[in-house]
Amino acid sequence: MTDTPDYQLRRNAFGKLELISSDDEIHAGVVPVRAFPISAPADGIALVDPYGHELAWIDELGELPEELRTLLESELAQREFMPVITRIVSVASFATPSTWQVETDRGAATLILKGEEDIRRLTPPALLIADSHGIHFLIPDRSALDQHSRRILDRFL
Repeated sequence: MTDTPDYQLRRNAFGKLELISSDDEIHAGVVPVRAFPISAPADGIALVDPYGHELAWIDELGELPEELRTLLESELAQREFMPVITRIVSVASFATPSTWQVETDRGAATLILKGEEDIRRLTPPALLIADSHGIHFLIPDRSALDQHSRRILDRFL
């Protein structure tokens, strides 16, 4: 069952999202923000203005009409960049800061781990690694990594 929201979304001439409220007020520069981007990415999405004020709340992305859902999924994909690590090729040092060579779902990458605290344990067995440039790399299941990658990772956990 799809719920029809009491607002409309569209892209303006500059490619930015606009929310048109039920009283025909236009809010430019709207940004979708996931409440739980890793554990429940399709549940709980806020539409906020450029100042961070919530304009609308979406309980479940899948309950929206297809056109609106597609627009929001496209916008979320553009602003969320979280490569998934599939293999840890090498690390320059087991002391931090350390340069890691990894393979991801988006190709080979190099990241600099500033400290062990930049490896966050999520709902087991997932990990989130923040590099020195603020890019977050996801390991959804560390037990699914090859043995070499797991050995390297265990040295930092």
